[in-house]
Amino acid sequence: MPLRAEYPEEGDLVIGTVTSIRNFGAFVTLDEYGGREAFIHLSEVATGWVKYIRDHIREGQKIVARVLRVDPAKSQIDLSLKRINDHQRREKTQQWKNEGRALRLVEQVAQALKITGDAAGDLFGATLVERYGSIFAAFEVASADAKRFQQENEKAPWVTAFLKVARENIVPPQVTILGTLEVSDPTPDGVDHVRAALHAAEEVDPSAVEVHYVGAPRYRLRVVASQYKQAEETLKRATDAALRSIKAAGGQGTFTRA
Repeated sequence: MPLRAEYPEEGDLVIGTVTSIRNFGAFVTLDEYGGREAFIHLSEVATGWVKYIRDHIREGQKIVARVLRVDPAKSQIDLSLKRINDHQRREKTQQWKNEGRALRLVEQVAQALKITGDAAGDLFGATLVERYGSIFAAFEVASADAKRFQQENEKAPWVTAFLKVARENIVPPQVTILGTLEVSDPTPDGVDHVRAALHAAEEVDPSAVEVHYVGAPRYRLRVVASQYKQAEETLKRATDAALRSIKAAGGQGTFTRA
């Protein structure tokens, strides 16, 4: 795998394990930087006055912190627990879990190629990080859109093994979007015309588009896709097909995005 920098940068979010607690602060080893030690001063443990530090942090606890200062000359890294919000904490934790999972998947690719994990990382790690942002993101793309991944890495000798591992281990991420379709036709054949319009919407992509009855004349359209842009495009095509159908039959219709 591509080597991480020896030290984090100021402002970075890092994952660490609390190793020692003192009245004036806590010492932490940084999981992503080879166990390098960092320090959280008491004033950076929580907002407000901290009377007992152990009410907020404990030995062995896995924490997400923000890097305040880095001094490589003194091997000193200062962290803050209070300068991140819950959303940032959840995102960083998930990113860290994804990186760990990606390492295990790279080992599987390496086994298929009959090389070491480090050699596999050297072979494609830097390329994939540059192209997709992270190794895990590359596995997600390979699982969701194998054709695209193959085209973007066409001549690489490791692609077949990488795709196989991705397909077997990664469930493609899904985006779900909704909208409300109102279609009506007061003519004697109106029910058939409405049914045909709804069928036209589903036929745009039967694997992605679902139509659910809400209460005449309202119907809920649900579209599932691997990417938000793709979902939006499919939803537009489905609603356009339904509206064209009902209007061509003499009825009327409108669409409202949820």
